Amino acid sequence: MAAAQGRLSDGAGGMDDAKDTGEADGHTGSAAPPAFRAAVEALRTARMRPQVEVEPTPAPQRLAPFSYALEAAVVDGDQDLADGRLVLLHDPAGHDAWRGTFRLVTLVRAELEPEMAADPLLPEVCWSWLTGALQTRGLAYGEPSGTVTRASSHYFGGLAERPAASQIEIRASWTPREGLGGVPDTAGHLVSWCDLLAQVAGLPPAAPGDASVVTLPQRRGPQSR
Repeated sequence: MAAAQGRLSDGAGGMDDAKDTGEADGHTGSAAPPAFRAAVEALRTARMRPQVEVEPTPAPQRLAPFSYALEAAVVDGDQDLADGRLVLLHDPAGHDAWRGTFRLVTLVRAELEPEMAADPLLPEVCWSWLTGALQTRGLAYGEPSGTVTRASSHYFGGLAERPAASQIEIRASWTPREGLGGVPDTAGHLVSWCDLLAQVAGLPPAAPGDASVVTLPQRRGPQSR
């Protein structure tokens, strides 16, 4: 699976220098609070649409006392259309910037046609995909923050035969509202995140969509895995 690489920010400032330890499960052992263990178990057992492949990945250890991470790719045959990473953070003492004890942090990216990347409304559209995915599934959340970045690559000399390439990248974080026992609906948030991945990849929605969410009509061809 093509993992989304790079440092993640929780949107609270000063948290970009996370370091992976190589422990795929992060801080999920017996010493973890029951609420965090329950939230992670919900992530592990959630069911996603078949085009989205999800698996655990090393979690950043410096962002919170407890963390768990997943990576995902939207797959068409042996090709990836989009990929991303979702990190669940938990601080039992709470966090002022989060306004809660849990935080979800994500990085999502996909290739686009260069002319679509030049659309001045692209950042707003991409942000609406994230908020619309959460709203469509009726999920309660707060303190959303993030960035939408577009980048273009042009090739010269010995690489001049390659077509120009453009990429969209969404980095975001939000606080899932806690439910019974202080446990947020992490399975629901994971499914909505997969909806976002699918939309970025150009797939049709798996559930009735939010009318305020705009879809991007053109997508760059699938990338080899």
